[in-house]
This record gives sequence, structure tokens and C-alpha cells, in this order.
Amino acid sequence: MPWVLMGLTILLFLIAIAAVSVGAVGIAPDIVWSVILNHVLPGSVERTWSAGRDNIVWEVRLPRVMLGAIVGASLALVGAALQSVTRNALADPHLLGISSGAAFGAIIVLLHTGMFLGLITVPLFAFGGALLATALVVGIANFTRATDASRLILTGVAISFVITSLGSLGIFLGDPRASHTVIFWMLGGLGLAQWAQLPYPLLALVACGIFLLANARNFNAMTLGDETATTLGLPAERFRIVVFVICALLTGAAVAFSGIISFVGLMIPHLVRMAVGGDYRRVLPLSALVGAIFIVLADMVARIIIPPLDVPIGIITGLVGGLFFILLMRRKARVG
Repeated sequence: MPWVLMGLTILLFLIAIAAVSVGAVGIAPDIVWSVILNHVLPGSVERTWSAGRDNIVWEVRLPRVMLGAIVGASLALVGAALQSVTRNALADPHLLGISSGAAFGAIIVLLHTGMFLGLITVPLFAFGGALLATALVVGIANFTRATDASRLILTGVAISFVITSLGSLGIFLGDPRASHTVIFWMLGGLGLAQWAQLPYPLLALVACGIFLLANARNFNAMTLGDETATTLGLPAERFRIVVFVICALLTGAAVAFSGIISFVGLMIPHLVRMAVGGDYRRVLPLSALVGAIFIVLADMVARIIIPPLDVPIGIITGLVGGLFFILLMRRKARVG
């Protein structure tokens, strides 16, 4: 296990350097590494590159790659956690309407209120929308006493439909000239990444990730069912609600800065479990690393597939995720 973690970490680092290197303007990996070292340790490397390349590496591509890694790790962690507490292999971060809530918050800002708080306005409203959606799901589930796994999923789906409808109404009533901006954001992308924004999703990943990893044994118990988990001393319903709130925080922080990126939380935990089994002490950390690698690779493809256009990353993840599950269903049919 430690060797696997170390190997994936090294692979993520190498892929990140490659991702910074490619694009409309190609930059050699040694130049990329020199630029990063020069900013981290000023004067440590003799400067032989232009100011334009320095700006491309440090101000444009490196924040984008780092945001991609953070978002990928966050969504994969949430997907793995939700698949345990709901005992539903198709659960992902968008299951409970979290992404719909975030999209609704962004629509309100982009089409109606404007950026009255500056660049932080969209992420802040998206994050608030995600939290509101989760609060609605948890509140309605408690009110209707639908706290078991299957009914919570149905509650989340219902809330997602309602919020999506409200978002569509917001687009319909908004300025048509700004609608393309909303649509691009809803398709997902990392093109607006900035250094000033990175601490927010990173802090959410660290704080929520520590909680999820610390409860790996509880996730193992939840996969056995509520009755078994309760027999082992775990209050299943309370733990599930807490995990939903943690997942909302983590997903909201990720979606707020990247838009809606689908299939990551659905696909990555499946791949990890196929490789290492169902023990969540392995599944959670490996899902985070594989999710980070996947999003960085997907974003690299999105930048080079139709140069100089920047294809929304949600299109790439959707295509890969859809093909993956077609193959997965075929594989299970053969096993059956």
C-alpha cells in the first residue's frame, strides 16, 4: 500500500509537469521546472526564458493544473464515501442535488446580480447553493423520516430536479447575451483558475479528507448494512447525515471553482475497488490520487484536442465515464 501511494504520487507529479508543458504554446519540461523553482526559491535558477513563458507557466497553467488535481481528488473522495453510506454503486457527488445547487447559485450571479463582490462572487454563491441544496435534502429527509439509504437518494433526486428547474427558469429570465457564460460554466472547466482561489478548495479537501480517512473503518461497516453497522456500535443514520454534510462541503468547494464535472466520483472509486478490493482504508486515499490524475489528464486533453479552443472538461469526463460504464456493464453481463 505505501508503495502504491508513493508510485501514484510520483505519477501525479510527472503528469502535472507534462500538463503545464503542453498547450497552444509548447514549453519544454525543463523550462517548466526551472520557472517553478525560480518562483519558489528566487534566484536559485539562472533565468533563460522569456517573461511571456514565465507568465504562461506560473500564472496560467500551474494554477489550472493544481486546481484540477484538487477537484479530482475531492470529487473522487465524495463518490467513494457516498457509495458506502448509500450502498449504491451509482452514487456520486451530484446524487443529492449538490451540483444543481451550486449551478443555481452561479446562475443567479452571472445572469441577475452581477459580480458585486468581485471575482469571488460566483464561487461564493455556488458554494452557498450547494450547502442550501444539502440542507434541503437533510431537512426534508428528517421531516419525512426518510433517513434510510434508498429514501435519502430519492429525496436527493427530487431536490435536484426542483433546483435544476429553478436554474433553467433563471436562465430563461436572464440576459440571453450572458447565457453562453453560464452554459460553459455548467459544462465544467479549469480555465479561470487563479492562485488567490486555490486555498479555498484546498482547505476543504484537507479538512474533509482528514475526516473521511479517519472514518475509513466506519465506511467499511456501512457497506454491510445499517443493522450490521449498528450492531458494531456505529449509529448508522446519524453517521450517514454527517457524511452527507461533509460531502456537500467538499463538493461545493470543488464545483464552485470548476463548474460541474461529471462521472469522476462515479467512475474512479469503481476503478480503485476493481484494483485493490473494497477496504476503505485503501479505497479512499487511492481514489483521491487517481481522481487527481484523471482530471489533470482530462484537462490536458481538453486543451490540445481542438487547438486553440479550450474544450469544457465536463465533455471529456462525460465521454470517458459513459464508455467506462458501458464496458463495465458488458463485463458484468459476461460474469453473470
